[in-house]
Amino acid sequence: MDNNGIELTYGHGNGNGFKSPHDNIVESKHSQENGYQSKPRLERYLGFLPMLAFAATLQASWEAIGASMFAVLENGGPVVLIYGLILAIVGSLGIALSLAELASITPVAGAQYHWTYDLAPFAPRFLSFIQGWITMFSWWANVATSPYLIGTQIQALVIQNHPEYVPKSWHATLIIWAVLLIPLAVNIYARRLLSPVEVMGGIIHILFFPAVLITLIALGPRNSSEFVWTHFENSISGWQNDGVIWSVGLLTAVYTLGGFDGVVHMAEEVRDAPRAVPRSMVYSVLINGCVALGFTIGLMYTMGSLSDALETPTGYRILEIFYAATKSNAAASVLMMTLILPGFIALFNGLASVTRLTWAFARDEGLPFSSFFAYISPRYKIPLRALFLVAMITVLLALINIGSTTAFNALLSLTTLGQYISYLIPVIFLLIKRLRAPQDIWWGSFRLGHWGVAVNVFAIVYGVYVIIFLPFPPNYPVTAKNMNYVAPVFLAVLVFAIGDWLVRGRKRWQGPMVKVRAEQ
Repeated sequence: MDNNGIELTYGHGNGNGFKSPHDNIVESKHSQENGYQSKPRLERYLGFLPMLAFAATLQASWEAIGASMFAVLENGGPVVLIYGLILAIVGSLGIALSLAELASITPVAGAQYHWTYDLAPFAPRFLSFIQGWITMFSWWANVATSPYLIGTQIQALVIQNHPEYVPKSWHATLIIWAVLLIPLAVNIYARRLLSPVEVMGGIIHILFFPAVLITLIALGPRNSSEFVWTHFENSISGWQNDGVIWSVGLLTAVYTLGGFDGVVHMAEEVRDAPRAVPRSMVYSVLINGCVALGFTIGLMYTMGSLSDALETPTGYRILEIFYAATKSNAAASVLMMTLILPGFIALFNGLASVTRLTWAFARDEGLPFSSFFAYISPRYKIPLRALFLVAMITVLLALINIGSTTAFNALLSLTTLGQYISYLIPVIFLLIKRLRAPQDIWWGSFRLGHWGVAVNVFAIVYGVYVIIFLPFPPNYPVTAKNMNYVAPVFLAVLVFAIGDWLVRGRKRWQGPMVKVRAEQ
């Protein structure tokens, strides 16, 4: 037991927060031969405040609303953006509360696949292995999303200020690579700077919000309250069913509040993780939800003409809204930078979080060449090889953008679907355990008590609803260009994971090597 209230041991056996038949699985000969008892551990140097700022900045909710609002303006408009955001806040909070219970019991970098192994009522090795690949693929896509959005936003600024500029897809790829360099360098050479950078990012995330909102309110045109609270746009996207339009438009709000599990993957570097990590998850959803809702309401009142925003040549409706309010390219560009900068800082956090997830999966023999990627640099005290792997995947994904922007967007669309599936699996298994054998759960410091069953059920229903509509394309009729390829991409990931299980995983994967339990 270390001084952070965590019991952490390597090798299979008891030590997780649940009593189950899987506890009787003995340590494999392979894990003994590879010396998992002597594996180096990450240094715990992060406290609650940096983790709260980490989680809040990683979501960057109000900034994400501005960057990704195009689909909802065509599918439902203000009604879906505001009321859908309220639903997304409540739904995300339900899932975050359910995962926070698990994070309090077992705060570990592997998170979802670890919890799945501990809770699965059958086939724990297979289910946790597939869960690990789904979670990791979705976060690999997520970490590539930030530099892509930043790159295309920079392109949008160039288009706005230099109409003669002709954007090319390879320009965006070069910008993606350039954007990645500074976060990569900080993660390698200035690991200790992550804590103050996270706090600074959290401060910027909060302070830029009123600055942008006040500017829009002071200078922007006024829309009526009827438009803001009752206008339902159902004539642009091509969909005829209002229920489908609502559900497709809702996905903008769902996307902006996702990724709250990112802080869990840093758990093995957090002091008092059983308390700090769950609170960071829940508070970040509350903070981001409130800020995003306030920004959205203010934006709807001051956005001006809906048709003008949709017809912008930059591809970013928010930039056209800024220009309509300020009547100045320079002022609109400054306001756009308030969205870009927090997103850039979020990339520092995302890169660190995905690196720890990748490292944890390698440590548990989930990756090919696991012993190579599970290495922790004694000099930099980080999983250096796992970091380079994540960075290289982002670089390679950016290359796809040169050949086909549609194919690149298809890969990025995996983010939300993969994450929500990775959330639902352990929550479903937690609910089953809660109903069948509640006495077998050694609860951590964060517990929902009598509200647990209701919250878990609500989280599952909301998550299933979101997953059903995530594959829907934003426009109808569906063409090769506007098709939402998330379903076939996810199917390809699933086929790959099952194939890897049959070829390698069933022989190598014995479940998580590390057992973590909070001090009771």
